[in-house]
Amino acid sequence: MATLKAVKREDHRLSVTNKIRKDGLIPGVVYGKKTENQSIAIDGLELLKILREEGRNAIISLQIGEDKPLEVMLHDHQMDAIRNELVHVDLFAVDMDEEIDVEVAIVIDGEPVGSKDGGILQQPVFELAVRAKPNNIPDEIKIDVSSLQIGDVITVADLETSTDYTIFEDEDTTIATVLPPESEEEEETEAVDASAEPELIGAEDKEEE
Repeated sequence: MATLKAVKREDHRLSVTNKIRKDGLIPGVVYGKKTENQSIAIDGLELLKILREEGRNAIISLQIGEDKPLEVMLHDHQMDAIRNELVHVDLFAVDMDEEIDVEVAIVIDGEPVGSKDGGILQQPVFELAVRAKPNNIPDEIKIDVSSLQIGDVITVADLETSTDYTIFEDEDTTIATVLPPESEEEEETEAVDASAEPELIGAEDKEEE
């Protein structure tokens, strides 16, 4: 488990917050069901490093001053759109013995057999809602699509079950499918439709006049 240091932030004036950012830290807040809300400041670059190495659902040991460490997860964050930098974070203190709900990324593995016949792999869903204890949250959910023929579909119901976590999605939700290739006739029809001039309303009436 990665460790992240934090300092308590008691003065919320804008001038103080700006100074925190100039010192290389970013303001944030930590909260949880059994934890009082605390305003903190952390090293944003260090947090990003942890998330890159361990994933966005990483469990982090947050050391606030001399207090007892808290196990936290990134719950929300704000970015500076121009500088592309973190400007604020919300950290959620978790109970390692209680299940929580998170979003887990789907990773497609392999190339469908149907692709050799011109089929097009389509992935409508990129994340799945999962409920698990913090230590049992998967880094990703890998889906093998190598056996898919044209017209085949993988839904949530097709996924292997796990004793570590539960997927909370409609069983009919499509995760991956292989669409048939677009025929030349369909392409020509679309091209003709796109190039056709729209009929002008009232044009016929003017000609009759």
